[in-house]
Amino acid sequence: MTKDAQFALRRVIEKYTRSTRFALICNHVNKIIPALQSRCTRFRFAPLDGTNVSERLQHVIKSEGLDVDKGGLTALVRLSNGDMRKALNILQSTHMASSQITEEAVYLCTGNPMPKDIEQIASWLLNEPFSTSFKYISDTKMRKGLALIDIIREVTMFVFKINMPSNVRVKLINDLADIEY
Repeated sequence: MTKDAQFALRRVIEKYTRSTRFALICNHVNKIIPALQSRCTRFRFAPLDGTNVSERLQHVIKSEGLDVDKGGLTALVRLSNGDMRKALNILQSTHMASSQITEEAVYLCTGNPMPKDIEQIASWLLNEPFSTSFKYISDTKMRKGLALIDIIREVTMFVFKINMPSNVRVKLINDLADIEY
């Protein structure tokens, strides 16, 4: 909501506070004006566990009669990061774009890089000369319409998963953080 809209909402809340209760949901509390924050009780919720998200998604999938394969469900859970609302939005968007919800359909719909692409990019970075890996990554980025920031974030997470000496991992993470910055 714009600041003006929030000020208007504040006036509505003040006017009807005796007879009405308001529930506001937001992702970033710092974007809510102090005048509204002071009139609210704040509840903070931790991200849901992947198992809980998966179970609830399976319930929705069954209720709606959707065609979702195991890879698609895993991708939905992974990309939601414990946010059930985000998981449902991704599910709905992917269903609108594709009748069968697969891992590839979910990643294409969200614009996130596929895990296999990240593995390939990490392989180029670790095994190819800089100029060659730069060319390959640029080509992949352009061909698949990926954002560099998404690639960097996913490669960073991938570096945490692979087995390597600690000093090498620290160097890679620091370099990736510098690039992201």
